[in-house]
Amino acid sequence: MLSKHYQLSVILVEPQHPGNIGAVCRAMGNYGVHELRLVRPCDTSHPDAVALAAGNDDLLREASHFADLPAALADTHQSYAFTRRSGRLRGRMVESTDLPAQLIDLPRGSHVALVFGRERSGLTLDEIICCSKGVAIPTLGAKGSLNLAQAVVVALYELHRRPPDESPPQDTLPPRSELEPMFLQMETVLDRIGFVNQSCRAASMGRLRLLLQRARPDTTELSLLRGMWSQLEQSIKDWPGRKRGEPKG
Repeated sequence: MLSKHYQLSVILVEPQHPGNIGAVCRAMGNYGVHELRLVRPCDTSHPDAVALAAGNDDLLREASHFADLPAALADTHQSYAFTRRSGRLRGRMVESTDLPAQLIDLPRGSHVALVFGRERSGLTLDEIICCSKGVAIPTLGAKGSLNLAQAVVVALYELHRRPPDESPPQDTLPPRSELEPMFLQMETVLDRIGFVNQSCRAASMGRLRLLLQRARPDTTELSLLRGMWSQLEQSIKDWPGRKRGEPKG
């Protein structure tokens, strides 16, 4: 069972309807998931939230509140952004049916987050880039958007289909808060050498972040990457070379 190997959190970004939060708590209770994180939610004490939690209102009371998604993800090791959009800048997507296979290679004890967006607009591109990977729930109808609680139920069901005899590896993944300084180092170096066209900087940096997050570097590999970027940053400190877009001398 998933909970034997991993710490699992459900994160809701700006949920707008109290009843949906309550229904999510009920779904979490059905699957034995106990950690709910909320980013700028509506009123969680609303009677609709309590009623639809159906006896799981302790999850409402104990939910952690955050100002933004990066803060909610800071101590997680792997995060999955649920979205029905698959634009070219959103990174490689997986289907919800593939979630069990995604976890097989994660070290035991990893903190896994399932991230769900607003009822009307879902997650922004920046929020998806914050996560390790995007996940799509396949549907057959022309209108592919599920109710928030329905999406959480599907995600938890898929995750609990993991074969019980799989033994996860023992390596350690760094939390997301330790990845961010490495990303900032990378951006500093790439800006310094003019690697990225400034007209599409955000998109290019976002794709590089997604690429590195998909690689799932462990703590040793992260130290190697940070050392590499630090050495490069020092080496180009007084670099007189021409940056992209500068006229040839």
